[in-house]
Amino acid sequence: MSKFKKKKGGALPAISTASLPDIVFMLLFFFMTATTMKDSDLIVENRLPDADQVTKLEKKDRIMYIYAGKPTERYVQSVGSTPRIQLNDKFASVQDIKAFILAERAARNPELERMLITSLKVDKNVKMGLVSDIKQELRKVEALKINYNTNRKSVVE
Repeated sequence: MSKFKKKKGGALPAISTASLPDIVFMLLFFFMTATTMKDSDLIVENRLPDADQVTKLEKKDRIMYIYAGKPTERYVQSVGSTPRIQLNDKFASVQDIKAFILAERAARNPELERMLITSLKVDKNVKMGLVSDIKQELRKVEALKINYNTNRKSVVE
């Protein structure tokens, strides 16, 4: 006769869900810190020109973006198809650039005011006259640090 008997028909123990809230919150915090929010929605076409001599800007918090290009298909009926300027999420004229730059400077840290960079994201089919008008307005507000966004062109040898 054996001293130990096998249990017959023993059920599996229930799975503990005590650590489930910890796992859920850990995932929540991960996705909150890892995701980035979009700055603005593009309402103009933005196919950037190619360049082979490019450098990347490191500090994105010091950049003010000005977009220029034809309105997207959704806006062609209401505003036409001539190239337009986009500041934040709305169409603007060249005269609105001054107020935009001053508002951006006021919203930023005063110590960084001298280091703010105006980045022009201009569609490659936009005429240089519009870009020149934008630059003239930037000179009036003394926003002299200008960056042109481009796509990196791979050099084939």
